[in-house]
Amino acid sequence: MPSKEELKRRVSEIIDEKAEDLVALAKTILKNPEPGFRELKTAKLVAERFGALGLQPRSGLAITGVRADAWCGTPGPTLAMLGELDSLIVGDHPHADPDTKAAHACGHHCQIAMMLGAATALTQPDVLGSLAGRIAFMAVPAEEYIEIEFRDELRRAGKIEFLGGKPELVRLGEFDDVHLAMMLHTTSNPAEKLMCISNTNNGTVAKRIQFIGKASHAGGAPHLGVNALNAATLALSAIAYNRETFRDEDSIRVHPIITKGGEAVSAVPSDVRMETFVRGKTLEALMDANTKVDRALKAGAMAVGAQVKIQTIPGYMPLQQNKAMAEIFRANAVELVGEENVGYVHHRGGSTDMGDISHLMPVIHPYVGGATGLGHGSTYVIEDYSLAVIKGAKALAHTAIDLLGDGASHGNSIAGGQRPEMSVSEYLKFMRNLASEELFEGAKS
Repeated sequence: MPSKEELKRRVSEIIDEKAEDLVALAKTILKNPEPGFRELKTAKLVAERFGALGLQPRSGLAITGVRADAWCGTPGPTLAMLGELDSLIVGDHPHADPDTKAAHACGHHCQIAMMLGAATALTQPDVLGSLAGRIAFMAVPAEEYIEIEFRDELRRAGKIEFLGGKPELVRLGEFDDVHLAMMLHTTSNPAEKLMCISNTNNGTVAKRIQFIGKASHAGGAPHLGVNALNAATLALSAIAYNRETFRDEDSIRVHPIITKGGEAVSAVPSDVRMETFVRGKTLEALMDANTKVDRALKAGAMAVGAQVKIQTIPGYMPLQQNKAMAEIFRANAVELVGEENVGYVHHRGGSTDMGDISHLMPVIHPYVGGATGLGHGSTYVIEDYSLAVIKGAKALAHTAIDLLGDGASHGNSIAGGQRPEMSVSEYLKFMRNLASEELFEGAKS
């Protein structure tokens, strides 16, 4: 039986042999960006690649997700290796689709390529037969929490229940047989160096808000109207006045936008729409901020005698990572890029649905460099595909070998040593209880 070091050398050789093809694959996905639950071309490409490796992919999971399992030589835990299919919508990105404005401004095209690179190496018989357990390669949809209205329509049509890909896959049972999960995300932050270990991320809930007033002539009879835009503006101020109550250590973020400000400048606005995220480092802090935002929205309506409809939509859970898995990844990162090129970040204010998985099992969500520019913006591009795809694939494959090699001693120890924050049934109950729609009658209060 080859040692872990010998297996790592073997998978590195395979990935290097496929390097040109893997980079070309990433660039093909870059040129065909698709936002969440619309990733049909990308999903088809992934399924074809899985099939070419001799795997039996299952497609159409949560509309566009793809999963293919590789069984190792002996029994053991199941490790999920994830890559995210979706793009953002950034119309002025240099690689944006001219029609849809979709663009890979967060590096997910490299995620898919590095996951497939690791799969190519790990599924070789001489490698796979030396490991224990199973590797579930998953291409997951809709990580970017965008197009809320479109996704909510899918939900109302019964096509999905949750608006993020991983929560939806949990609902469908795709994580029921998984014990450990990992993925690797690109970063453009020079402070995070060539590879980066991260710790926590904010969780989030989403809100769709409608202020309802009474239309009237804005010049001739404004006193007969009820100004919904004034209600919304007051609500924005009320949210801002709550900011001093948010503790720094809770990393609360509330960032609303007005998506509709009225019908015509000559009419008192009677229908004003807003959207916002409420983010926080812990569930307790997140729920507290959520309550304060609801209170501020109602205060704006009450002040002018308007109504407000508040729809709260479950977003993503705060991310918490397994320290033992992170240390294994870190050791492999040091071997690949050197100690001086491995960074660490304690907390990120953004959100990821990997946080949901982290409440169910041990996970890691580290970062690899190669990108420049601002994430989610028009300047975010991959400059170093050798780092972002090839070394990323090696880091994933090496970590999988450490977890599942030697009879999966590390994998079994980690899977058995972390008590989940929630069972799947508890998680689903929490998410479903969080979803709500309320009409507040400010005019009657």
